[in-house]
Amino acid sequence: MRNHLLRLILCGMLALVTQHTFGQDQGKETISGLFPGVRFSQFVSAVESKTSYRFFYKDEDVDSLSINVSAKDNELEDVLDLIFEQTALRYTIDGQQRVFIHTEEKFPTSLASGYFERDIPGDSMQDMQDERYLDRAYTSNKLWTIGHEDEASRQGTATLRGKVISLKNGEPIIGAVLFEKQNYTRAVTDEKGQFSITLPKGRHTIHIQHLGQFQEQRQVELLGDGSLLMQIDESIVSLDEIIVSSDRLSNINRTEMGVETMSIASMKRLPSVMGEVDVIKSILTLPGVKTVGESSVGFNVRGGAADQNLILLNDATIYNPSHLFGFFSSFNGDMVDEVALHKAGMPAQYGDRLSSVLDVKGKYGNREKFHGQGGIGLLTSRLTFDGPIGDKTTFLVSGRATYSDWLLDLVNEKSDLNAAGASFYDLNLNLKHYFDDQNELSFSSYWSQDDFNFVEDTVFNYSNRNANLKWKHYFNDRLESEFIVGVDQYKFGIEGYENELNAYRFDFDIEQYNLKARFTYDYNDQHSLYFGMENIYYKMNPGNKQPLTGQSIILPETVNEERAMETAFYLGDRFEINDKLTTDIGVRYVFYHFLGPNQLYTYADGLAKSESTITGEETYDNNEVISSYSAPEIRISGRYIIDNFTSIKAGYHTTRQYIHLLSNTSSATPTDTWKLSDPYIRPQQGNQFSLGFYKDLIWKEDKIEASVEVYYRGLKNLIDYRSGAELLLNNDIEQDVLNTDGRAYGVEFQVKKSMGKLNGWLSYTYSKSELQTSSDELAEKINGGSWYPSNFDQPHAVMLAVNYELSKRANVSLNTNYSTGRPITLPVAKFYYNGAEQVYFSDRNAYRIPDYFRIDLAMNLEGSHKVNKPAHASWSLGVYNLLGRSNPYSVYFTPVNGTLRGYQLSIYAQPIPYITYNFKF
Repeated sequence: MRNHLLRLILCGMLALVTQHTFGQDQGKETISGLFPGVRFSQFVSAVESKTSYRFFYKDEDVDSLSINVSAKDNELEDVLDLIFEQTALRYTIDGQQRVFIHTEEKFPTSLASGYFERDIPGDSMQDMQDERYLDRAYTSNKLWTIGHEDEASRQGTATLRGKVISLKNGEPIIGAVLFEKQNYTRAVTDEKGQFSITLPKGRHTIHIQHLGQFQEQRQVELLGDGSLLMQIDESIVSLDEIIVSSDRLSNINRTEMGVETMSIASMKRLPSVMGEVDVIKSILTLPGVKTVGESSVGFNVRGGAADQNLILLNDATIYNPSHLFGFFSSFNGDMVDEVALHKAGMPAQYGDRLSSVLDVKGKYGNREKFHGQGGIGLLTSRLTFDGPIGDKTTFLVSGRATYSDWLLDLVNEKSDLNAAGASFYDLNLNLKHYFDDQNELSFSSYWSQDDFNFVEDTVFNYSNRNANLKWKHYFNDRLESEFIVGVDQYKFGIEGYENELNAYRFDFDIEQYNLKARFTYDYNDQHSLYFGMENIYYKMNPGNKQPLTGQSIILPETVNEERAMETAFYLGDRFEINDKLTTDIGVRYVFYHFLGPNQLYTYADGLAKSESTITGEETYDNNEVISSYSAPEIRISGRYIIDNFTSIKAGYHTTRQYIHLLSNTSSATPTDTWKLSDPYIRPQQGNQFSLGFYKDLIWKEDKIEASVEVYYRGLKNLIDYRSGAELLLNNDIEQDVLNTDGRAYGVEFQVKKSMGKLNGWLSYTYSKSELQTSSDELAEKINGGSWYPSNFDQPHAVMLAVNYELSKRANVSLNTNYSTGRPITLPVAKFYYNGAEQVYFSDRNAYRIPDYFRIDLAMNLEGSHKVNKPAHASWSLGVYNLLGRSNPYSVYFTPVNGTLRGYQLSIYAQPIPYITYNFKF
């Protein structure tokens, strides 16, 4: 506060001293004034306000420059000579009174005639000035005149609207930050790359920043309302300053809380298993995101189960996000553009899950030229190609495969796994066609396949298949639409052939067909509306077991097929009440129908569901409605800016989930099955209250972002299981599940520094996740009806991620990860009953496995950054689990010679070194 007051007083003194001191001496403007320790930008503002001089410069060239001069009727050249006397800076003044600050020995004093007045093709946004056809060297220095000279007044404010696109491929840049330093005014681009910023009329420098992009600036003379199309280029070198400032400003300014975004550039710095850029492992470094153990499938967000996360890849649902027992995520880093995790509630356009949305945006091809990239590692290799097909179509194809069998040969128990094998591959194909400025059609697809076996006679496999078609149409500069149709499929199978008489094949699959319509409408400067609908048709085979050969005596078993239709309509409004207060209010209304054909038992009223309480059976025809559910989901969030560096946010969100994962393990596994809500298993319900405080700090010229978020979640209609429940091939699963309530609450602290050679973040999370058998459950009560920890309850978690830049071509990263051990049920005593020894177990989840602690180390080395090189190469090398700590994945007990013995299973019990060669051309 004191610093701000001193700056205010200094600026006032400057204004008084310089007032009426700029004049003309024999036709040439002169300068008079006292400039005591002011910034160069303040000096420039003072000069430009009283003279016709206009300055053009890069912020990074003058950031450290302090002005201490006194002038009295001096020419500008004399003053600049004095200012730059002890620096490497130079200046050039052309005939139009434009002052260029630079470091070059020679600088052009004039430009080609008509350079800035070229004819520019029109754009979809009405009257938008377009810079796409100008040389890149001068777009930062061109003075863009917005509005018209004949407008009545130069006083008041005006609104600059526009769009930011990528120089590389012409795609909209989402989440780019635009800010004007004089007034501390900022804006963030939306899903279309569009922005709106209101400023006082006059001269402004607009700065544009985005993750992984060069910092850009535009000189704007704002005479009235108008539009401007801007493009920014990808940064080849590692520019941490861009990452920090962009994240920091958007985090303070963004309405939503609990939204974490990560670029592929920041993921590459993080140590990972075998050197693969891993989306899932990267988000596990964020506060509030946990996993029950190494190599676990999925993740847990704020006390939620793994199946409560909606995982999207270009709007396609991914049911199993992992390869090779969780070693790798399903996403090839070379085709990922950006990742966003919504963990404190989600906007109204998202639904179908309780805890979070992980939205992975994949890349599309470059419109200008052909590109390729790939990598070769110890376990996997990958290759990606993209580029144009003609003038209006682009393609991207990406593939990844493994040769990992050698890893299993290194396992100590080699005699038991001498026949083990594992392999996977995944493929991405993305196409986009640009009909015109108002219409574009894109196709996105994903295929993956995993095959593995631990013993020779049993083989497991699972796969994801996804494809969708998206048509985007711009009606005008305010109204945009998207129409999406797609299909998502997940399936797994087990083949066992220990002998021909018992040879069998078991499989499960789920398909969903999607139809989505989305609209966004910028009603005015205060209201941005978004609305639409989503329809999902589920078709599920819960389990099918068949003899594998003609000699097998295995009897066929099939669980009834399940079908359902889920239809949702949503409406939301981002309402900017004033410069400080903005709200996002939305409602999503869902209609769900469980459909035939099917056969269901009926049960006696007032009694627990079991074989003894069955009263009959009902048969339903194809597509006949068996049961229906409908309810609204409320989404409310708000942000209040206290000052330019501080904001608070609050939110309340309700969600419902109509699909359930059937798993009696702590971690989801590839062989888990899913279940649709029916007359007996009701939709899961959740509501979350959250509050956050965000502060940017300046400490020794470093910018540090600090935040704290608290939350409380109430959950209903969760699924837990009776003791000894059978989940596979169970046509009457309602007899083995227990209706359960849940609650989760916690506080998340994070401090982040991303500028300078040393950068990173430190986060601490305290959280609780607990379950309780519902009071209306007529069957058994777990732990006597008391609250008990969920399988993924880990109260304390600390994450430290540190990156040090040795140079612009080399950096070292260190991750430290600590968390409380997850709950476990243990045998605590033995007794004899009817002459046989029995084991007595503790209350469910009454104990914990040992705490988790791991340190990882990585180094990234890049080759020369010369732009005209035919190819760019880099190396990633490091050690996962540097200390070789045997972190327990699980603790289990098994009888050995009549004695019950306990064992600890660790996935990575030794340091795992890795090296990967990456290339790009």
